[in-house]
Amino acid sequence: MSSDSDVRTADDCAIRVVDPAKVGMVTAAMPAPDKIAELAQIFGLLADPGRLRVITALLEGGEMCVCDIAAACGHSESGVSHSLRLLRAHRVVRVRRSGRRAYYRLDDSHVRMLLDVALAHIGHEEEAV
Repeated sequence: MSSDSDVRTADDCAIRVVDPAKVGMVTAAMPAPDKIAELAQIFGLLADPGRLRVITALLEGGEMCVCDIAAACGHSESGVSHSLRLLRAHRVVRVRRSGRRAYYRLDDSHVRMLLDVALAHIGHEEEAV
């Protein structure tokens, strides 16, 4: 039987690195802190259900104007415009102007792949249950 004095916390670990080669490889492959911060901002943008609806509308509909996105999402045009402004600032969507109208689309195939993978992951979890 072990006593409370035999139980160690992570702070009490006698060996700080078990596999130095692996730690070195992972450390070398780790993105720079500014890239990690940018990635966290992207995932933060994607964490909002309203913005996700806008992105999903663009994923399904391709290029769309603000009023069509708002109608598809069931949101106000001003709310959609605000979401699109944030998404555009972080290069998730891009805009094309035609006269007074602005048409938005996903910025590139990477955004589409990110969403497709996330949706597949959700579907995979549902199948496993």
